[in-house]
Amino acid sequence: MKKCLPLFVLALLAITSSAFAQDVITIRLGTVAPEGSPWASGLEKFKKMVETDSGGKVKVKLFLGGALGDENDMMLQCKRGQIQAFGGSTGAIASQVPEVNVLELPYLFRNAEEADYILDSVIGDKMAKHFTDRGLVLSFWSENGFRSFGGKFPVTKPEDLKGRKMRSQESPIHLETYRAFGASPVPIPTTEALTSLQTGVVDGYDQTPLYAFAASWFTASKHMSISEHIYQPAAIVFNKEAYDKWPKEVKDAITKAAQEVAPKLRKQIRKMNPILIENLRKAGVEVNVLGDKEREPFIKLAEKVRETYINKASAPEKELYKSITKGLQDLRSGKVKK
Repeated sequence: MKKCLPLFVLALLAITSSAFAQDVITIRLGTVAPEGSPWASGLEKFKKMVETDSGGKVKVKLFLGGALGDENDMMLQCKRGQIQAFGGSTGAIASQVPEVNVLELPYLFRNAEEADYILDSVIGDKMAKHFTDRGLVLSFWSENGFRSFGGKFPVTKPEDLKGRKMRSQESPIHLETYRAFGASPVPIPTTEALTSLQTGVVDGYDQTPLYAFAASWFTASKHMSISEHIYQPAAIVFNKEAYDKWPKEVKDAITKAAQEVAPKLRKQIRKMNPILIENLRKAGVEVNVLGDKEREPFIKLAEKVRETYINKASAPEKELYKSITKGLQDLRSGKVKK
């Protein structure tokens, strides 16, 4: 009996270990955010908090820099359950949740504070339902930021874009905005944009200073024109079927991490923008900031983009747009505080 005891103990340990391993939930989270970027550091913190606060019930595996494909690809993977989570721009999220297109209408928001108010206090619950209706769970909003023009030439007026081949995110709003501004948009996945710039497939692009620097797009740019024509939120989303199966303590850990990481990540990104613009200049990129008068022609053309969008929009999109415009009116008039 004594000789058999060690074998029994080993077998018991093996069974216990196997059962424990089966209890660990693996969350595969994909993003195009490159290593070393604020998004990457924010997701690392999110990962650590979820793993710790879940009591070891969760293992989060991060796939940075488009390791699992482009944003649209990963968004579809998330919806299908091939990965459990995706962190990316609303331009990509809209490929599966078209209602978020409304957030990227050009010159919709004047500043980040307006965007925060709309996202956090006006449309949060309504937007979350559109995600669940499509088999997804909206965890938290962050941002890519305000997009501006970059490339081989300066942009100070719409005429500067006439006939120019501009890399566009694969989004109907982005494509329509470029057309309204007179450019010839070329939809190219984010992961292929730098090569397209380097080889001359396109003349320019629009992107935030943050991503243009983090993804090295600036190396193929001579100019960056700070037009801030589209504010682009970003979000962390989960596959709903997987999420619904997770125990309460896991969901609580995710919620806690989201509440901690989201506001800090937004602040970090915004704090870096002036530094990044200066770094672009130091890297040899000529940066010009468009003044109010220079933006006026773009804003007028943007109004036409919004009109076109609303005429074609679905009823839910129209309702969201109505809520957003009402919220912005209240905020700008002083009826509510930022």
